Amino acid sequence: MTQQAARLTGSRARDPWRYRWIVLGIATFTQAASGFLVGGLGALGVHLQSALDLSTAQLGLLISAAQLVPLAGLLVAGELLDRYSERWVVGVGAGIVALALGAGSLAPGYAALLVALLMVGAGYSTVQPGGSKSVASWFHASQRGFAMGIRQAGLPLGAALASAVLPLVAEEFGWRATLLTGGFVALLGAALFMGCYRHPPDEPDEPAQQDKGPSYPLAAQLGARLRLLREPSTVKIMLSGTSLISVQYGVAVLAVLHLHQASSVGAGQAALVLVASQGAGVAGRICLAACSDRSGSGRYAIVLVCMVAVIAGLIVLMTPAGRAPVVASAVFVWLGFFGFGWYGPWVAYVTEAAPPGKTGFALGLAMSVNQIAIVTVPPALGLLVDLTSSFTPAWALLSLLTVVALAVTAKAELRTR
Repeated sequence: MTQQAARLTGSRARDPWRYRWIVLGIATFTQAASGFLVGGLGALGVHLQSALDLSTAQLGLLISAAQLVPLAGLLVAGELLDRYSERWVVGVGAGIVALALGAGSLAPGYAALLVALLMVGAGYSTVQPGGSKSVASWFHASQRGFAMGIRQAGLPLGAALASAVLPLVAEEFGWRATLLTGGFVALLGAALFMGCYRHPPDEPDEPAQQDKGPSYPLAAQLGARLRLLREPSTVKIMLSGTSLISVQYGVAVLAVLHLHQASSVGAGQAALVLVASQGAGVAGRICLAACSDRSGSGRYAIVLVCMVAVIAGLIVLMTPAGRAPVVASAVFVWLGFFGFGWYGPWVAYVTEAAPPGKTGFALGLAMSVNQIAIVTVPPALGLLVDLTSSFTPAWALLSLLTVVALAVTAKAELRTR
């Protein structure tokens, strides 16, 4: 046994970079575990509306509550990640998610549940940029897109599993049990990341140990960071990210309701379609990111393809054919592949466009801009559906946002080339 252990130790010493696959696995699991409950809220739409007597706009606001704090929290998380170990920043954040969901299970009503989900957002602020930074630091550019796609697949994977499991939990034990389930899963993610994450062999355990340069005033540091907003690559990142994240959350909030109300599909079957859509998103994030590793046109070209595909799917939903159960279900799976799958190549593009030593901040900045859409779009779409008694205006709004982003960023990409 001693000789065998020595051989294994020697093998790891000869190729310490093989541990990158372990890092990828734990980062993906932590991503899925931390976003498990929030990703499954859309599938619980019918149950929550019935149990808490909610309008569609209130349901959208419930989903947005978990995304409000990250508007600022992602920027703070990005700074922390450039200074401290991802192990603690991500692990503590996932632990906060677990505690907040446990407290939310005791919420007496809608308002208290909103507050609990705000705290979930505070913890989740560290998980997205932290997991992305950890994977980017372990993988070479030739594999980074594929690895980032697998890691980013954690969010739709967790959402798909939640959409399959949580409605059953809600039917059997009530909506409070779904929060306890989500909290337990998030706690597993926190424990795994803190217990197993290691830094790459060529990096110290604490990023702050590398920073021995002169100290600049806070205003000067902020100005230097915010100058990133004027970079052409940053403009493309912001526009494409906000439009596609709007589609992603629009589908998450409205897919089940569209199928149930407009296509006369049962609540259980509609939830299964959402599971299939999120499963397609898992495949999309991996496949599209892998394609970006080999694309001669660069990673951003794959993001442009996703925007074109999303527009086509939304147009179908606005036609009478979009109310047919089979067609609507197929379109939501299509939107899952491209409307969720874009995130893999997009995040890889963000990490490679970031200035040296500012990867954490660049990820936090890009994701915090996305948060504006995540917070505002679900309740806005829900209100639009309530006011018009139709899903067509909501799909039209998402299509318009994507068309504008496609036109502007495609033109910028051609100028860059």
